[in-house]
Amino acid sequence: MKVGRILETALYAEDLEAAEIFYTKVLGLEVHAREAGHHVFFRSGPNMFLIFNPNATEKEAPGPFQHGSRGRGHVAWAATPAELDDWQRWLEKHGVAVQPYLWPEGGRSLYFSDPAGNNLELATPQVWKIT
Repeated sequence: MKVGRILETALYAEDLEAAEIFYTKVLGLEVHAREAGHHVFFRSGPNMFLIFNPNATEKEAPGPFQHGSRGRGHVAWAATPAELDDWQRWLEKHGVAVQPYLWPEGGRSLYFSDPAGNNLELATPQVWKIT
């Protein structure tokens, strides 16, 4: 047995309203579902990107649906080299501090943070030697 593509990824933010504004207005994701004070779920290409409020999820009874985390999470989206240039300009236009990185063995990344401080990345697939 071998797992396939990742279906969903989750990060955590206490201010779901700020998260929703950032992920829709700056990163262009589409809201799929929301529950005030608990979560906001986005479509990210063919996959799901979930933001949970850790203050709400920590109170849930232990079980298969319990979520909860503190601290900076990380997620990276794939982009072409040309898209990275466009993304850097777009992010900076929206007041987002961007740190470009050139990987020694190939590939480029842009690192930046969301309003909750999560570590976000746009990267060329060559970072992982994926074409």
